[in-house]
Amino acid sequence: MLVDFEKLPGDSRVWIYQANRTFTDTELEEIKTETDTFLKAWTAHGRALNAGYEMPYKRFLVIGLDQTDASASGCSIDASVHFIQQLEQKYDVLLLDKMNVSYKQGEYVAYKPLTEFKKMAKAKSVSAKTVVFNNLVATKEEYLDHWEVPASESWHARFM
Repeated sequence: MLVDFEKLPGDSRVWIYQANRTFTDTELEEIKTETDTFLKAWTAHGRALNAGYEMPYKRFLVIGLDQTDASASGCSIDASVHFIQQLEQKYDVLLLDKMNVSYKQGEYVAYKPLTEFKKMAKAKSVSAKTVVFNNLVATKEEYLDHWEVPASESWHARFM
């Protein structure tokens, strides 16, 4: 069942998918419609899952799941991955590649392969103060408090 992301409890599980490019306004509207449809029908063992989403910076799809009534099962997680793969194909975008880094350059969100980000850190093109997106956060509360942080406060710190 589709619910407002804002109303999900803090302990809701989150999955963050970062795009390798910014979505156009038209793509955003289409993706929102497709995500609405998917989440309205998303189930685990026949039970509706209470899930919501948001799309910050026109580059991320953040799905949150309230696990109070029902938790995601292997099959429901597989269904969500299949949905994301369909988005990747339809919009010619990468969403599942976890070996890339998104970070801020002023108000702009940059996206680089991890190997290139490491080189940039070594060359001091990015620093411990560079704001990165920690897509490893697991709950909505962590997402709200620790997703957009200086590299020094994230797993990215090992490269600084």
